[in-house]
Amino acid sequence: MRKLCLLVALVSPWASAQVLQVESHSLMRLPNTTSTLTLERLDVADYGTLLVPSNVTELSVGQLHLGREARIAIVPAQQALDVKVVQAELAEGSQITSRGAQGTYTKAARPGRDLNLRFNALTAPQLSVDARGGAGAPGYVGLDGANGQAPGCTWGAAGRGADGSNGSDGLPGAAGARVRLELPSAYPAEQIKVTVDGGAGGAPGPGGKPGHGGKAKGCLVYTADGGKSGRPGAEGQPGPAGAAGVVTVQRF
Repeated sequence: MRKLCLLVALVSPWASAQVLQVESHSLMRLPNTTSTLTLERLDVADYGTLLVPSNVTELSVGQLHLGREARIAIVPAQQALDVKVVQAELAEGSQITSRGAQGTYTKAARPGRDLNLRFNALTAPQLSVDARGGAGAPGYVGLDGANGQAPGCTWGAAGRGADGSNGSDGLPGAAGARVRLELPSAYPAEQIKVTVDGGAGGAPGPGGKPGHGGKAKGCLVYTADGGKSGRPGAEGQPGPAGAAGVVTVQRF
């Protein structure tokens, strides 16, 4: 029986982990094998980062300590994350981030993840939460125009360069998150900083370059003039910013 317990502990150390420590200047990721995690103590040292995966929906901590510039970084997900802390001590510059992901050419920007945060007791110079939406992807670059055909000594003038195509518009930014805070009534309101801005719209796509006209050519009897260059494509429009999120603070 003792060997079996030891085997379980070695195979699944997170299942029985009650105290978790993230070393300074290091990154640790919580396991993604369960949606609910309970820790007696969580200590993230100075400049350390704890990553919370998208499938975790409930995190309960007895004692939480975030060192200077320490981070709890939450991966974007559709389902909200509930965090309950009995006693928290947060150092200067520490932060909980739940930002959305920036958009790409193949994926739309993702909104900040909704959060429900409860601190039964809180000691911190500032409670900082960043739950902004992801920025939109930039627009596509317009295609360059083709170059004009060079003239010949036995046929007409050089060809005109083709126009560049227009760049596309930037894609929309994603919405900020909905953040609900449950805090002791004694914690000062001026020390609460929650950012839920929508993500910036994507940059406009540049227009395509114009094609060059066919080059002039000297012939035995006459000189063939070069062709005119095309026009550059127009730049697209910036994408719209995402909608701002909502912050709710409840005191007890």
